[in-house]
This record gives sequence, C-alpha cells and structure tokens, in this order.
Amino acid sequence: MLIPIVTHPAYSFPFPGRHRFPMEKFSLLNAYLTEQGILAPRNTFRPGQANLTIVHNAHCPAYIERFCRNSQSSQELRRMGLPWSEGLAKRTLISPNGTLLTAHLALNHGIACHLAGGTHHAHYDFASGFCIINDLAVTAKTLLAQGKINKVLIFDCDVHQGDGTATILSDEPRAITCSIHCERNFPTQKAYSDYDVALAPNTGDDEYLTVIATTLKKLLDTERPELVIYDAGVDIFSHDPLGLLNISEAGICERDRLVFTLCKEKNIPVATVIGGGYDDDRKALAKRHALVVMQAHALWNK
Repeated sequence: MLIPIVTHPAYSFPFPGRHRFPMEKFSLLNAYLTEQGILAPRNTFRPGQANLTIVHNAHCPAYIERFCRNSQSSQELRRMGLPWSEGLAKRTLISPNGTLLTAHLALNHGIACHLAGGTHHAHYDFASGFCIINDLAVTAKTLLAQGKINKVLIFDCDVHQGDGTATILSDEPRAITCSIHCERNFPTQKAYSDYDVALAPNTGDDEYLTVIATTLKKLLDTERPELVIYDAGVDIFSHDPLGLLNISEAGICERDRLVFTLCKEKNIPVATVIGGGYDDDRKALAKRHALVVMQAHALWNK
C-alpha cells in the first residue's frame, strides 16, 4: 500500500541561492521519494490555494492582506526573514491547504504525509522565522469548526518552539499543543504551549527518545485526541546549523517510528508535516526529511 502523500510543484521556486532557507529541499524531497518508489501518481494529492476564509480562522485578515499585496512594513519583512515574491505568495497560500488536506486524508486512511508545512512561528497578525501562515493552527481550527474532530493534538518535534501555534491556539481547549524543543534556541521569547519540554543543548539520542516516548504516551492517554498532527522537524540533527541538539539520523528514524507506533497502537490517525531543516547539503537534507515518510510507509505496510 502506498500511503497518501500531499505535495505541490510550487513548494520550490527560484530563490536566492545563498539564503539560509533551503527552498529547493521540497523538490529534492519529491524526487528522492519518487526514486524510492514511495511517491507515485496514484498516491500523490495536490492541494489548491487555500480559501482566505479558512486562513482567517487563525490569522488577522488585515495582516494576510498586507502579505498578499506586498505592503508589509520593513520591520515586518525583517521579522518574516524571506524576500517577498509572487512565487512566495503562491506557495504560502497553497501550503496550509496542503496540511489541511493531509489531515483529512489521515482521518480517512490512518496516515498521510505532507511534503511541506510546520510553519509554527507564524502568529495571528505577523510572520516570523520564515513562517507566514501557520498551517498547524489553520488546520486545527478548521477541522474543529467543521466538526470533523472534537480534539486534536499538535505534537511538535521541531528543534525550535512552536510559539505561533501556542499563541494562536491558546484559547482553544480542544487543540492541545505540545512542543519538544531546545531551550536555548529561537525564539528568544518563548510562548506557553499546553505542554512544553525544553531540552538542554547537546541532548543526545537516548535522553531525547525517552522524552518523546514518555511525553507522547502521557498525552495520548490523558488527552485522547482524535487526530495527531506531527511536526517532524529534522533540525534536531547534530550537524544542522540552526539546531543545537545532538541527534543522529538513526535517532530521527527512531523518533518517527516511536510516534507512529504509539499512535497506531491506539488507532489514532496521524498527519505529518516536515518542519525545519537547514543543512547546507540540500540533498542530504531532503533524504533526512524523507525519513518520516519512509517510516510511515514501512509501518503501514506491515
């Protein structure tokens, strides 16, 4: 069985080559998973542009309009961290719809993977840290408003705290936010998730995996979500330039396997997003992002 995979060609577009954000990683990830026989036309789902009413579930309409019209202030653009372009605007309005589509597919199939997403630094009325629209918050708010689920867990394992997700969903008790991140990393001013686990720099595989297992077990037992949205950021990798943790690729693989196994044992659907990863070796980075999809493919084909 080929698991449902959501992607779009617009996720990679011409972008300044020396920029810290690796825009080409999305097309490289698609190519690698195609080579591995895991991504094929029959299991590829392509999202369209998000309806702005859905985006407004989580974001200030005036802010979204400023972004779409390229009329943000210079301060806003600096905080966004990305140069505005038509290509950026196009992908920004498609990607949150990709995560929403992934969540719908996961509810139907038990698992689905989005080859983008995890823009967890985007706040209600401003962009931050390469994140413009918070796909996690948009998806959670929309699914709850549609009555598709009664409770959702956002399990964020990116190395950076999901501050935007935490603040946008702070008044929604049916959306449980959990962030497992490096304590001494962006953002400097942390928000308050429902559950925050701040790890010391250089935390290694054994301690990290113990935290993942114990935290997720507790959340699944106490919160009983009907869907887990899993941010599988790979910037936890030991050599990621924006990371500060000391996790091996084997550790990343085991983290993903643990998350899937625990959710599958309780029959809870999982929708994955790729989150952060900033290695200058873009092909190696794409393969690292592919690990979560490959783990999902292996477990749902047992």
